Amino acid sequence: MAFKNAGGGMGNMNQMLKQAQKLQAEMARTQEELKNKTVDAAAGGGVVRVVVSGKMEVVELQIKPEAVDPEDVEMLEDLVKAAINEGLRKAQEMMASEMGKLTGGLKIPGLF
Repeated sequence: MAFKNAGGGMGNMNQMLKQAQKLQAEMARTQEELKNKTVDAAAGGGVVRVVVSGKMEVVELQIKPEAVDPEDVEMLEDLVKAAINEGLRKAQEMMASEMGKLTGGLKIPGLF
């Protein structure tokens, strides 16, 4: 009696494989689209601003003149690091959010 529906198991497996392939294709497309999206981040009240892409690359860096103090280069370095780190964090969040829409919130190792 337990093997009554054994013939239907293969159809279910094929359906699951098709769904997995569709999800994989959608995820690849989304990852490509995200590479072209950007996020903005700032530090020091906006005196240092960065734009980071979905490829986790800084694509723009702006430093306002008032942030440049030859007597305090260390503060400028800290502002640049803070802005970049915030930009990278936002880019990762963007990636995780968009991929989470496809996976229903399921965390897939190595995906993001």
